[in-house]
Amino acid sequence: MEARRIDVLSDSTGETAEKVVRAAMLQFPHSGAHIRLHTRVRTKESARPILERAAKEGALVVFTVVSPELREYIHTLSYELKIEALDLIGSLIGKLGTFLDRQPINMPSSMLPLSEEYFRRIEAVEFTVKSDDGKEPRNFKKADIVLVGVSRTSKTPLSTLLAQRGLKIANLPIVLGVQPPPELEEASQDRIVGLTIELSQLIEIRKARLKQLGMPVDANYGLRDQVREELDYAQRIFQAHPQWPVIDVTGRAIEETAVIILESLKERDEATKNARASIV
Repeated sequence: MEARRIDVLSDSTGETAEKVVRAAMLQFPHSGAHIRLHTRVRTKESARPILERAAKEGALVVFTVVSPELREYIHTLSYELKIEALDLIGSLIGKLGTFLDRQPINMPSSMLPLSEEYFRRIEAVEFTVKSDDGKEPRNFKKADIVLVGVSRTSKTPLSTLLAQRGLKIANLPIVLGVQPPPELEEASQDRIVGLTIELSQLIEIRKARLKQLGMPVDANYGLRDQVREELDYAQRIFQAHPQWPVIDVTGRAIEETAVIILESLKERDEATKNARASIV
């Protein structure tokens, strides 16, 4: 069966619309649907060929456009071409306008003045890139969160996702027989999170990685005994640090794991706040 297509059309970067679609697609893990992103679509001339192609291929169109004229054009043309189209932001802008009793400025977000939040996120991403894979142990003290786990437990993609929320993330791979650097002990222990994974899934992930690199799948990196020893070693480190929450990433999308990490730390912050209040 040919894969279904979803065209995400935006007058800005399309980042938000794409994330919303991908988040919803997590509920359909075996759909095989292909998402195509079309950014900075701000004129009827640039929108029309996208919609015509979607009509030919039977694609779903999901769009975020703030211009009322362009939104209306997309709605009208979608109806004429018999396209399934979903306006992600139009109805929300209308509801907000009524609720706030204000007229929207109808300007794409990429054309708005850069905010402090924007620069905070850029700084977080730069910090996270520099602190990937234990490259800068001195950054453990400065990080909002330090992720610790054996190889292929999603440390880097998780770090990147959390950094996009404005958090400074460092991560450290646990290597069999190698003690974590002293900087990890010097860092705030309530900001460190351990990552673990089920043995069989980790073996599959590692063998797939070896194959991708053109290496033999029977290398130590993917052998069951080796992987088990690594996981056991990591578990001993986690047990020696009971204050670290340990998250099992088995079968989880990185978005789900990120939410669990943030909720875990939030609960800890609230518990600490309540404890301080009771002391006072």
